[in-house]
Amino acid sequence: MDLFEYQARDLFEAHGVPVLAGIVAHTPEEAKAAAEKIGGVTVVKAQVKVGGRGKAGGVKVAKSPDEAFEYAQNILGMDIKGHTVKKVMIAAGASIEEEYYFSVLLDRSNRNYLAMCSVEGGMEIEQLAVERPEALAKIPVDPGTGIDAAKAAEIVDAAGFEPELREKVAGVIVKLWDVFKDEDATLVEVNPLVKTGSGEIIALDGKVSLDENAAIRHPEHEELADKESEDPLEAKAKALDLNYVKLDGEVGIIGNGAGLVMSTLDVVAYAGEKHGNVKPANFLDIGGGASAEVMANGLSIILGDEQVKSVFVNVFGGITACDAVANGIVGALGKLGDSANKPLVVRLDGNNVDEGRRILHEANHPLVTLAENMDQGADKAAELANAAK
Repeated sequence: MDLFEYQARDLFEAHGVPVLAGIVAHTPEEAKAAAEKIGGVTVVKAQVKVGGRGKAGGVKVAKSPDEAFEYAQNILGMDIKGHTVKKVMIAAGASIEEEYYFSVLLDRSNRNYLAMCSVEGGMEIEQLAVERPEALAKIPVDPGTGIDAAKAAEIVDAAGFEPELREKVAGVIVKLWDVFKDEDATLVEVNPLVKTGSGEIIALDGKVSLDENAAIRHPEHEELADKESEDPLEAKAKALDLNYVKLDGEVGIIGNGAGLVMSTLDVVAYAGEKHGNVKPANFLDIGGGASAEVMANGLSIILGDEQVKSVFVNVFGGITACDAVANGIVGALGKLGDSANKPLVVRLDGNNVDEGRRILHEANHPLVTLAENMDQGADKAAELANAAK
């Protein structure tokens, strides 16, 4: 789960990372009141989960509460790379003397953590890494020891900080590691980490991604979810413990196992090229249990998508046998009743496949078409979707 900047700021503050005052505003009036409360020069910052806000006009320095009102009025509702600005953060202004960069992230390829640090912050780090890779220190972090004082000293030395700054910056890095570790994050990034005119080291802009697999340890993280922009079908699927991702297509997909579902997406996309260029409408993995309830939940999600014109159920019976899947489909259609109103193409293979097909044949549901294999099923589902467009 990616956080907004203001949420990252709040987490930083809770862990002792030095930050500036910041107040969230949803209206120009709230922005003016926030600027009055903070006092002095403030910065009006669009809250969207995408970079390039400044270049898009989503970050403005306000010298008065009236200017904060005006800038918020212009920024709220703005489209930044496809993200609509629904709130802004009014942040205290800072006298910036130097800008740095720091991040710690999960390095999946090396099964490790990685700290990255540079005395050249403020710019796109990807650009720096390409144009001047020697300016970006990359230090592996052992998950067993993390970033203690010694590791932080190694990081700031490698990044090339001046000797008189190293202790201060290292202290902030240790606190940022606490955020990463204690909140079960996969990314903590500060760009820029700044030195102010008074010599303070402050995290001026933060980006945090939390590991949703650790949500059981952090019930408080539920409050950080962006429910305003969350797709309603994905939210419903999440509540039902279904692995669902909405896509922009017409053929609904249900399968058991992520690998099989991904393969099904590819096969449907290929088949769709011959049938009006229809595409997969979703990723939905029902896992090992294909009971009537699980099937009904999955179908209710997919059928609730107005773009879906047909559904392809592609199941390989393993731990859950094909007869159980077939009974699940029949039970689901009975449970859904009239809300099940789009054609289903079903391909079964594997454990107890003959019995599964027999059950579906005998049920003789008018919406169900049986396919002998995945290619045939994908082609039929694409054909039906195209016919219903």
